[in-house]
Amino acid sequence: MLDSLFSCIYTAPFLGILGLLAATSIYFYIARQPNGTPRMVTIEHQIHSGAMAFLRKEYKVLAYFILAIFVLVALGLNIQTALSFLSGAVTSILAGFFGMMAATKGNARTAQAAKTFGLRGALNISYFAGSVMGLSVAGLGLLGLGILYAFYGQEVATIQYINGFAMGCSSIALFARVGGGIYTKAADVGSDLVGKVEAGIPEDDPRNPGVIADNVGDNVGDIAGMGADIYESYCGAIIASSAIAATMNEMSLSSLGVERMALLQLPLFLAVIGMIASLIGVGSMHFFKVLKPAVALRSTTLCAGGLFVLLSLGLVLGMHLPLRLFWAVLSGLVVGTLIGLFAEYYT
Repeated sequence: MLDSLFSCIYTAPFLGILGLLAATSIYFYIARQPNGTPRMVTIEHQIHSGAMAFLRKEYKVLAYFILAIFVLVALGLNIQTALSFLSGAVTSILAGFFGMMAATKGNARTAQAAKTFGLRGALNISYFAGSVMGLSVAGLGLLGLGILYAFYGQEVATIQYINGFAMGCSSIALFARVGGGIYTKAADVGSDLVGKVEAGIPEDDPRNPGVIADNVGDNVGDIAGMGADIYESYCGAIIASSAIAATMNEMSLSSLGVERMALLQLPLFLAVIGMIASLIGVGSMHFFKVLKPAVALRSTTLCAGGLFVLLSLGLVLGMHLPLRLFWAVLSGLVVGTLIGLFAEYYT
């Protein structure tokens, strides 16, 4: 049973591809929706083209940084870690880019859906536009890490190579989050000072170019930057957990009564079943969209979380791991869900 589970580690890249295909199909579904009046289309185009111009400039600068670090890591450590770093950096860029593409497409379409179908129509479009980011993050993470696990093998020594992947993710998240954040705050303050104070133009009026720039910044900072940030946290948690397993002493392993290889692979297995639960949770919006928006969003989260609990329990039992590991997973899930519910209530 354990050997068959170990062989399933190679399904991670395929689950990643499945997640990316789901994100792609949702993106084209969003793109097919009507995006409103000619004025709405014009504003949408201005925001989208501005966001793309910013990202082209940012990624061009980041390319030099990535190349420099790649060479330094290859010369100072080894080529395996350098390739992992490059993979993490590229997939981190893609995670933010895919999310931003969907968001800039979904904005005007959400407004048009609200105008035509009301609040529930707007919820449907906005939810699926946002889900592209989540599925892209999980899909790229599983694809990248799954390929590295398969390519480098599953020995303890290979964890040092895969750590480069986390470094690549973190580097891009730093620049994307900070760079986009500085841009959006500068545009926000500038549009307020010049538009409202000096020119007397109402706040968030598209006649003010600073407002367009502010919306561009919201996309490149809070979406593309946030996507890279979430991706770094997602992949970093998987790699850090595997690194802990790789460096545990024999006494700790004996106290748990498990093989080191099982603990090394558990984080990636949890990410695999997390992708399955997420796909089902996103699809459940088709059933929950008849409810009030807040209830519908909460229900999809609880649906995915509940399914993940059942799957993770089956995983731990199937790998013959101690139940204390399941309780650790469950406690993290419960606390994370509660944080979301508290934030929803108080905001």
